[in-house]
Amino acid sequence: MIILKDILYKVAIEAVHGSTEIAINKIEFDSRKVEKNDVFVAIRGSVSDGHDYIQKAIELGAIAIVCDTFPEVFDKGITYIQLKDTNTALAFMAANYFGNPSDQLKLVGITGTNGKTTIASLLYQLFKKAGYKVGLISTVKILVDNIEYKATHTTPDSITINHYLAEMRNEGVEYCFMEVSSHGIHQKRTEALHFVGGVFTNLSHDHLDYHPTFAEYRDVKKSFFDNLPKNAFALVNSDDKNGAIMLQNTIASKRTYALKSYADYKAQILENQLSGLLLKVEGNEVWVKLIGTFNAYNVLAIYGTAVELGLDSLETLRLLSELESVSGRFQFIVSKTNITAIVDYAHTPDALENVLKTTNDIRTKNEQLITVVGCGGNRDKTKRPIMASIASQLSDKVILTSDNPRNEDPETIIKEMETGVSAENYRKVLSITDRKQAIKTACQLAQPNDIILIAGKGHETYQEVNGVRHDFDDMKIVKEILEQLHK
Repeated sequence: MIILKDILYKVAIEAVHGSTEIAINKIEFDSRKVEKNDVFVAIRGSVSDGHDYIQKAIELGAIAIVCDTFPEVFDKGITYIQLKDTNTALAFMAANYFGNPSDQLKLVGITGTNGKTTIASLLYQLFKKAGYKVGLISTVKILVDNIEYKATHTTPDSITINHYLAEMRNEGVEYCFMEVSSHGIHQKRTEALHFVGGVFTNLSHDHLDYHPTFAEYRDVKKSFFDNLPKNAFALVNSDDKNGAIMLQNTIASKRTYALKSYADYKAQILENQLSGLLLKVEGNEVWVKLIGTFNAYNVLAIYGTAVELGLDSLETLRLLSELESVSGRFQFIVSKTNITAIVDYAHTPDALENVLKTTNDIRTKNEQLITVVGCGGNRDKTKRPIMASIASQLSDKVILTSDNPRNEDPETIIKEMETGVSAENYRKVLSITDRKQAIKTACQLAQPNDIILIAGKGHETYQEVNGVRHDFDDMKIVKEILEQLHK
C-alpha cells in the first residue's frame, strides 16, 4: 500500500487541503488515464493545461489533486496539494512512487544536438558485450536488458522513465544509458534522477521552435550538468566551443574528449572509408565499423564513458571494434549496379552538413552525389532554407521533398526551403512533394557508382501527415526501387 505522504518526499509544497495520510493507487498527469484512488498532477503544457481537467479527473476517481492554483471550490473527500512547479513535483513523486530506481543502478545521460542516439545505443551494445545487464532509453527504443519496448519521445515523461528504470532494477540491470533532450530537461522530466555521469556531444541549430533563443537552448543543456552530483563525471566534447560552457558550474568530475584540441581522451583519424574508420585512440589503433568524422567523436565519447565507468581501456577498444552501426544512422546498401544508397536521420543543418561532408570525403568525385531531403512540419522554420542551402552546396543534385509535414502544408515547407538555394545552385535542385516519388526519381537519375543520400527520417518507419502516421520506411523503399529498376 502506497501512502500519499510518502510519495511527496522532497516536493516543495505551499499548501494542503485535506489529508495526505491516504492510500493511493497510482500517479497520472493525463486525465483520460485516471482511475479510482489515483493522484492527478495538473501540468501546464504548451498545447493544453491540466488544470482544465481537474474536475474530469475527480469524476474518473482521482482521490488527490496536485496543482499550482487551488480551485475556488474544493470537492468533498478530495485532497488538494498546491505548489509552484507541478513538472518538478511530478518528477519527484514518480521517483518516490517507484522506489527511486535510479539510485540502484548506474545511470548515464547523453545530451547535445547530434549523436545522442548513436552514443547511447552503442554504449548499450558495448556493455552488453562486456557481460553486463544493461538498459537503454533512446529515441529509437527502450531496452530493459533484452526486453524491447517502443519509444515515443527522446526523453519520456517522468512516470515512464521511472517505470522502466524500476523494471531495469527488478531485472538486475547494472548500467542504463539515456538520451536527455532539451525538452526533457526544460520540462523537468530528468529531475529527481540520480546520474553517475553526463555526456555532451555538440550544440548546433535545432529546436528553436521550442526554445526562443539559441542561448536558452544552450543554457537548458548546461543545467543538466549544473545538477550532476559531486561523485558523477561530466564528459564533454572540447572541440565544440560550448563544451567549456557545460562545465562552468558543475561540481561533477570534469572530463573532455577531442580530435583537435587538448583533452583527457584524444583520437586521430588514420583512415576514413565507406567500410569504417581506422582510429588512433590514446596511442592504440582501432578499426570501427562506423563512418565519418562525426562518428569518430561518437566513438571517443563512448570510449571515455566506458573508461570513466571503470572498464579496462584496452578491453574497451577491443569491444569498440565489434560494434554495429545504429539503425538509420549512415545506414547504406549497394545495388547490383553499384549504386550506394545511404539513409541518415540528419534533420538539423549541422547533422546534414556532417553527413554530406563525410560522404564527399570518402567518394572519388567521379560519381554523382544525389541528396533527397525535407524538413519536418510544426518545427523550427528557420533551419529550412539553411538545410536546402547546405544540400545544394555539397551535392551534385538535390531533390527537396516532404519529411513529416505533420499539420503543415508540405508544399509550403518546400517553398521555404527553396529560398535558401543560391542562383548558382538552382539548376541542381528539383522539388517533388511526394517522398516516395522523390526517392524513385533519385534512383532513376543515378548511374552506376553514384551515391544517393536520403536524409531526415533515418530509423523512422512512418510519415506523419495531418496528425496521422502512415507506414513509410526510407531504407525499405529505396531498396525496393533499386531492385525494380536494376534487375
